[in-house]
Amino acid sequence: MSSRQSQPDPRVRFALRMFRLVDPLARRMISAGVPTGAPNVLLIVRGRRSGIERTVPVTLLNLDGGWYVHATYGADGWARNLRVAGEAIVIHPGGRRSPVRAYEVPLDDAAAILRRVLEPFRSPRLLRKLLGPNMRPPVGVLRRCRIRVDDTPEDYLAEAGRHPLFELRPV
Repeated sequence: MSSRQSQPDPRVRFALRMFRLVDPLARRMISAGVPTGAPNVLLIVRGRRSGIERTVPVTLLNLDGGWYVHATYGADGWARNLRVAGEAIVIHPGGRRSPVRAYEVPLDDAAAILRRVLEPFRSPRLLRKLLGPNMRPPVGVLRRCRIRVDDTPEDYLAEAGRHPLFELRPV
């Protein structure tokens, strides 16, 4: 494999750098109750190897009374920690804490949820070109902005395979 093939798409690298810059600010804003323009919360998850609690801003999808978080950048970092820990603490804007149990949604169910949430909305081709084939904003943000990125059931299944969806149930 050439080094060019092993490097992520430049659009993904740009987005990851941008989020690394924005995440500390988002953490402060969410805990202070300042609106972020998206349904964001803080998720505290214990590290799978270190045991140290890690805090990450995530977008919370509230669907039929259920809470879901989508691992937008794939099953790394907080998503792997959540998968192993099976529990976390959600900090809502303003500081209210909710302990939760986390359940990874099976691929077929996750694809169906993603499709159900996003199918009614328009699909701008420009956004897909800007983001690239594997980059997706959090499903909660897409729903709030009324944007669909994927078109076919296979697209949703591929998305669910690359970016796990977790259901969070209050303890």
